[in-house]
Amino acid sequence: MKTKHKLLSVGQITSTHGLKGEVKVFPTTNDPTRRFKELKEVILKTPREEIPVTVKSVRFSKNLALLKFEEIEGIDAAEKYKGAYVCVPREKAQELGPDEYYEADLIGMEVMSDEGEKLGTLKKVLHTGANDVYEVEPDAEGAKSFLIPAIKDCVKEVDVDNAVMKIHVMDGLL
Repeated sequence: MKTKHKLLSVGQITSTHGLKGEVKVFPTTNDPTRRFKELKEVILKTPREEIPVTVKSVRFSKNLALLKFEEIEGIDAAEKYKGAYVCVPREKAQELGPDEYYEADLIGMEVMSDEGEKLGTLKKVLHTGANDVYEVEPDAEGAKSFLIPAIKDCVKEVDVDNAVMKIHVMDGLL
């Protein structure tokens, strides 16, 4: 059984905005407007550290959320968080609907065909306009990664507890 992540990402800081320390965040959540308006405290996760911060303000511009944190003043202080993930503890995550999954729970899953063949490991979730797409890295040495559309015709079963995804291999997929 796969260990579930304690922190779940709701977005990633792409850049600073203005001179007062506001940051642009690309949402990684299904309902960014509702989710970001509810945020009070978050954790900024960088490769080196996890920093708890308080959300001072939230507004939106195009497809991005603009966040200001109490603890970060000025563009220089905000600059070092470019690329950081804006996370919430799992226990404060929004409830999922049917056939919805936290991205963190999908990454690292074993991907199997509906005929029982092991195809590889889910490495990345790509957010496209119509539906998400999963990037799978094959186990075979030298084999190229491939993409799976996150649609019911292709993804047949997702077992989060055992970290296994079963897919129907559509013509031209592999």
